[in-house]
Amino acid sequence: MRVGIIALLHESNTLIRQPTTRRHFEQDLLLTGAAIRDRLADTHHEIGGFFAGLDEAGVEAVPIFAARAVPFGTIKADTFDWLLAQLFDALGQAGTLDGVLVAPHGATVSQRHPDADGYWLGELRRQFGSQPIIGTLDPHANLSAAMVAATDALIAYRTNPHLDQRARGREAALLMARTLRGEIRPVQAACFPPLAINIERQMTSEPHLRPLYDAADTMLAEPGVLSNSILLGFPYADVAEMGSATLVVADNDSALAADGANRLGERMWQMRQSFVAQLVEIDEAIDRALASPGPACLLDMGDNVGGGSPADSTFLAAALHRRRVADSFVCLFDPDSVEQAGRAGVGARLWMTVGGKSDDQHGQPIADEFTVLGLYEGRFHEPQPRHGGFTNYDQGATAIVRCNAGLTVMLTSRRMPPFSLRQLTSCGLEPTQFRILVAKGVNAPVAAYAPVCPTLIRVNTPGSTTADLRHISYQNRRRPLFPLENEFDWQPNR
Repeated sequence: MRVGIIALLHESNTLIRQPTTRRHFEQDLLLTGAAIRDRLADTHHEIGGFFAGLDEAGVEAVPIFAARAVPFGTIKADTFDWLLAQLFDALGQAGTLDGVLVAPHGATVSQRHPDADGYWLGELRRQFGSQPIIGTLDPHANLSAAMVAATDALIAYRTNPHLDQRARGREAALLMARTLRGEIRPVQAACFPPLAINIERQMTSEPHLRPLYDAADTMLAEPGVLSNSILLGFPYADVAEMGSATLVVADNDSALAADGANRLGERMWQMRQSFVAQLVEIDEAIDRALASPGPACLLDMGDNVGGGSPADSTFLAAALHRRRVADSFVCLFDPDSVEQAGRAGVGARLWMTVGGKSDDQHGQPIADEFTVLGLYEGRFHEPQPRHGGFTNYDQGATAIVRCNAGLTVMLTSRRMPPFSLRQLTSCGLEPTQFRILVAKGVNAPVAAYAPVCPTLIRVNTPGSTTADLRHISYQNRRRPLFPLENEFDWQPNR
């Protein structure tokens, strides 16, 4: 048996004015054939799980296409067309396949196809016929009926931060092997409660979300249930599918799958009040941090790089600078300042304006005299499972600078989500030397920062990933949608 492996992963923030282009994929991940195994087989990513599960089941893995770009704006139409041309050309050269394992993200948007994942999976189904298509989803997927219809089974990661990607990939591969052997016939159904779980409420280990996952775990013991998933949703894609959903895969029993999805959807709806954001403003967050055991990590929700933001917001950094909080740290994407520090050299003192340069949504540059503490190539390796599942990172040329107010700034020439503490230690910084660290994310950085930061505070900062959905002017979302509308009730169709 030969099973193909295809991945096309992008979390598209439609609130960002700049589009995602071919260059973004080329900088991050764009592979065909054997290079996919070489790069990803040993990672914590679901593709690593695909390889592991197929090898375990004695099924030949046929790596075909893998592309990923760091979350950013809507994918340009010509870039998406080019990606699909590469994908289907590689598929055409793969020979006869018995099945395909797929890794879409679930919140990908292109200029021509708002439900980009539903579109490319549908094209794959049309070309591949009736052979099984089984895959994984990021729980931040805005699940669509088209994604469900195009595949035999989809399995979302069960953790946020995403630490189980390899396990879910292995689960999908073993499900594929059982399907090909005729042991099972997976069918799936979804439920779409009209609600959006706020990003601030999406950490799966926290008490307000645990009962929903406990219900899903209990359901897995029911006869005939093969898998189930909670789709938390991605609020920064202004598309009709935006919101939360549930998904159940059953063995040759469509009614069981639909009933299970509806039961989980009803439970999600009953819990909806606990999914409304609890927001902490900037100065209150700093006050709490200074009064709490340190180091304290301030999670900059409005500049969530893993949600597509520009990584150069200065709202939190400016407040720390203004209040002269000693031993504070922030990372900013600022290629011009990296170049300026590089020209000056280590030990130089110079006037710089850092951050706040990408657009007008994320604050003004911070101006001060800075000392250049170090210059680095910006590559690092993370051996532990971390959000995103990758192990090797490249944030480009990097400069570490510090101003008289006590703010240490890591300046990078590529946007880098704060998924790994190796980002700091590879540049000679020890996280515990700081009183306050800013991590530009919401839940994803917690896996890295919690082991060294006894205090973590999510901060309601402005920006293209604001947690306050009232500040987002949606044009295309479904209506009504709790909590943006709340004077209505809902029951699933049965």
